[in-house]
Amino acid sequence: MNQPTLPEPIAAYFAADRQNPAAVARCFTAQATVKDEGKTHTGIDAIKAWKAAASTQYSYTTEPFALLQQNGQHIVSGRVAGNFPGSPVDLQYRFRLERGLIASLEITA
Repeated sequence: MNQPTLPEPIAAYFAADRQNPAAVARCFTAQATVKDEGKTHTGIDAIKAWKAAASTQYSYTTEPFALLQQNGQHIVSGRVAGNFPGSPVDLQYRFRLERGLIASLEITA
């Protein structure tokens, strides 16, 4: 799959994903929200804790393969493969950017 050219904060998110929860959190605004698996995580500390928990629970890789801009959002489709039930799975990551950082992210199947 060819990787799309992602805006800088989104590219930084995927580059830091899994390896460094603190680096992931730095991609977000102070009051950012992440919605994933039916839960909402608000603020840098909550986002860092969310990513750390996901990274501890599963070993996985994410490969973005499509990018669409719609209603002020960047929608990235990515294939996630790892040691979790149902792997691999294609997920949608809906990013809203603000001042060069991620203001919100919603991850859905």
